[in-house]
This record gives sequence, C-alpha cells and structure tokens, in this order.
Amino acid sequence: MNRWAEGLYQLRQYPSAIAGALLILLLVLLSLYTVITIPYSQAIEQWRGGEVWERNPVNAGPVWADRLTGGNLPATQTVKTDESAISSKDFNGGRRVSMPLTFDYDADGFPSELNVFLSAEYEETAPFVRLTWRTPDGRTIPLGNHQITGDRRISISQDWDLQRRLDALPHVGLFADEPAAQPAQREVQKGTYGLQVDAILFEDDAELDAELVVYGQVHGLAGTDHQRRSLLLALLWGTPIALAFGLLATVGTTVTTLVIAAVGVWYRGWVDAVIQRLTEVNMILPLLPILVMVGTLYSTSIWIMLGVVILLGIFSAGIKMYRAMLLPIREAPYIEAARSYGASNSRIVMRYMIPRVLPVLIPNFVTLIPTFVFLEASLALLGLGDPSLPTWGKILNDAQDQSALYHGFFYWVLEPAVLLMLTGLGFAMLGFALDRVFNPRLRSI
Repeated sequence: MNRWAEGLYQLRQYPSAIAGALLILLLVLLSLYTVITIPYSQAIEQWRGGEVWERNPVNAGPVWADRLTGGNLPATQTVKTDESAISSKDFNGGRRVSMPLTFDYDADGFPSELNVFLSAEYEETAPFVRLTWRTPDGRTIPLGNHQITGDRRISISQDWDLQRRLDALPHVGLFADEPAAQPAQREVQKGTYGLQVDAILFEDDAELDAELVVYGQVHGLAGTDHQRRSLLLALLWGTPIALAFGLLATVGTTVTTLVIAAVGVWYRGWVDAVIQRLTEVNMILPLLPILVMVGTLYSTSIWIMLGVVILLGIFSAGIKMYRAMLLPIREAPYIEAARSYGASNSRIVMRYMIPRVLPVLIPNFVTLIPTFVFLEASLALLGLGDPSLPTWGKILNDAQDQSALYHGFFYWVLEPAVLLMLTGLGFAMLGFALDRVFNPRLRSI
C-alpha cells in the first residue's frame, strides 16, 4: 500500500497526468449524465429517426459555430397558435375560425425549409383551410386551400406551383425583400411575418390546431444530419458506449492474459508449452480482417464484436511479455517460503506472483483502452458498426455515405473526431505518466 500511495503522490508532479485524469473524469461524468437523462431504449428509438425529428432542419450546422464566427444564420423557429388571437364566428352548420401565426425574423440568411403542421378533430366532415402569407411590407401571398383529415403536414417548400409564381424556392421567395429581382440578387427581408390560417369547421365540436415551423440553417449544439436527427444524441450516447467497449475489451484481454501467463510460468512443462504455441498461432492472426469477416457474414452487433475481440486478445503477445517478467519472480525466495509453509498453487499465483507485475500492467491497461475505442469506431466507419446504436463511428460512417465534407458539412466529421482525439489524448497522457512512475527503468529519466 505504501508503494501505491507513493506512486500516486508522485503522479501529482506530472501536469500531463493531471490533465489526462481531468479529461477522463469529464468523459465519465458525461457518460453518467447521458445514461441518467436519456434512457437507453429512448436513445435507440430516437436514433431510428422518424416523426420525432420532423421539426428539425436537414443538415444544419451547430448554432455556436455560426455565432462564434460572427454569423447570424437563421435558427429554427416554431410558431404555435396564440389562443388570445384566435377569432371565431358561427354560421348555420359550423363556424369560421381565423388563426394568425406571427413571428419576427431578423436573421441574415433565408430559411432552409417551411412547413405547416395542422391537426383536426371532427366526427364526419373534415375542416377546410385557406393559408395566406403576410410579409413585413404588407404583401399577401395565397398559399392554397386544403382539406385537413387528421394530422397533416403541408410542405410549403415543395409547392411547385408557388415556386413558379415566386420564380424562386418558396422559402426564399416568401422572405425576399424584392420579389421581382433576379434570384441571385434577392436578399432576406427582416421584420414581422405572419401565416394567416382561415378555417371552416363544419361541426360545433370540431377542433383545429396549427403550427408553423420555419427551419433554420443552424440548429442546436451539434447540428443535424440528413435524417434530421440531432447529432448531439449520438455524440452523448457515443461516450458511454465507447468507454464501455474500451474498458470491457481491455479488462477481458489484459487480466486473462496475465493470469494465463502466470499459470504457464508456475506449472511449466506441457501447460506452458501449449500456452506458448497458442499465443504464437494467435499472434499471426489479423484482428481487423477477422472482425470484418464476422461483421459481414454473421452479425454487426457491438457485443458480438466485443466477444470476438476478447477471445482473440486472450492469447496475445502480452503473454510473452508477462512470462518474461514472471520467470524470475517464480524463483524468488519469498515464493520458496510460501511453498514451504504449504501455500496452494492458486494462492501463490494469485497472491504472490501476479501482484508483482501489476505496476507494469496498470500503465499498459490505461493506454490500451483508447485502442479498443478506436477499433470500435473503425468498424463502424467501415459500415460494420451496430446500426441500432448511436456511436461516434456511426456518425462518421453516415458522414462518409452522405459526402459530408464534399458538401461543406465539416461539423458532421469534426465533432466525433474531436471526441475520439480527446479520449485517446486523456488515456495516453495518464498512461504514460503512470508508466514513468511505476516502471523502475523510467524513474530516473
């Protein structure tokens, strides 16, 4: 215990160790926060995409990146019905309802999309709706008439007739200051806009809700992908998945490797010979091609991949390193003393031999964790990651499939890459400092 306490005290003298420990602590706290606030089942369901993301823009960058560079690109605005502004007038057989949806727009760019979400409740006859757009300079632009049956999304941005009338994409022409100007010369008009929803309800107890979504070019802390999914979900959940994969793989390989090496050294003979032959055969087996084969022919489940990694890592080259360290320990006087007072073979191996090499094992253990984190990300980047899990590697794979860098979506690649870099940097700085503290050959350097 005194040796460990002294080693930890010496570790405080290395700024790199403190910085690495803080990075690891930050990743652990982020993992705990993610697991507590976003349940696993909820994360899996949301990552599959669908209606949960329908109010997010497509391929929108993070807000902070735009603001940091002095930009003022539009963020997504959701305009809901103001109950106090709704006017209603009854007539024989129903009533007329007028719902103004007004909002202020002061961004420097045009929106990326424009949708209206309408929800109607009725018994037999569906409500009839007329939409009218109002600009800050007083212009009114009719957007068409619609019969609303249940929940319906009206995509104004995909109204081809409106596009021909405006001679521009609808979400550009509706916000342009000079509609008659050439498309390349149009600039966004700032001010108060409005969507007038005039509805006819043919039943006394019928109800209608309206919601306007003005999609921006930037969104949230991490941006969105091609399926409108928030990348923040995958960045957050990728942290505990990466750390769990790296930690379990490291524990499963290093601990078993050390125990097997100690058993071979102690029993010698055919036991040691079999262990060494298995190790030599396993050393020539390529890990990544085997994992690619398993993922292609069997399953891409992350847990199956983890099991294969542990199985292939048990008889790794570390056995020969540990064997070389354990051979002189086997002949040490205190081992003879333990045998003389009747200590069992298992007690000698687990209590007297293995603890002697732990100071060398721990630095190697710490630096090995990011190796398996990068391995999981590499498999996902190759398309062999678990498709149901939101991970850093899956983000990179989607970015590669959608040619994110070619289209200028750099955030899509940089965000998971930075997290991978910080993970490797944190464990590397702490592991190298531990090696200098606990490795006798490096203490004087």
